[in-house]
Amino acid sequence: MQLIYFDETKFAKDNPFFLIGGIIVSDNQVSGLENSLIDIQYNFFGTSILSHETEFHGQHIFNGIGHFRKRKLIDRVALFEDIGRFICNYQIPIRIVCIDVYKHRQKYTFPQPEYNLGLMLVLERFCDVLEQKNDIGLIFGDYEKDEITKSILDFSQFKHTGKTPMYHGRPLGRLKDTIYFTHSHHSRFLQVADMVLYMANRYENGFVPEKWHDVQVQAVWEKIKTKVDCQIQSWP
Repeated sequence: MQLIYFDETKFAKDNPFFLIGGIIVSDNQVSGLENSLIDIQYNFFGTSILSHETEFHGQHIFNGIGHFRKRKLIDRVALFEDIGRFICNYQIPIRIVCIDVYKHRQKYTFPQPEYNLGLMLVLERFCDVLEQKNDIGLIFGDYEKDEITKSILDFSQFKHTGKTPMYHGRPLGRLKDTIYFTHSHHSRFLQVADMVLYMANRYENGFVPEKWHDVQVQAVWEKIKTKVDCQIQSWP
């Protein structure tokens, strides 16, 4: 069985892209993967306890806010490097959908809501991986109060009709049961998905970094894309 952890970024005027996606791990890898993430967390925080105060959050790490406020910049960059090394060493597949919100809204007379569209597309991409592996999967999302009910209803409807409603929509039968939601500070894998989405959102849409730490984190992202099965679907 494959375990899929996904997150999304927020659309805003200064960030006109909506990204949704995450990582796929095999159930027989979980113990080893989690032990490695525990090591990374312990090396950074000095504790292996999961809590708000030990949560990896890409934006907070990069900008030095929240419980990263007093941490040195070089240590925060090293944390991105550790997570990048973790993803590459374990060859963790990544699937992301990137929606240019303004282009999407301009192209269609009645544009589909970005979250609904993004969820539908990324579920298809996750199922592509499951098809390749001839396996089934369970899917886990970060607890976002405004999106939970709608996500579960959308997923249930896609399953009920047999496929997503895209023109070339595909079956989602390999995704079992429902979408499970939990707070990201309770799941190290959701935290990795968050960091992946942060880097993709920052470096996939034309931004050219100039400051040292920005260049270093971009290099982490480029290495991930080179070393692992990482696919990003752009829309429209």
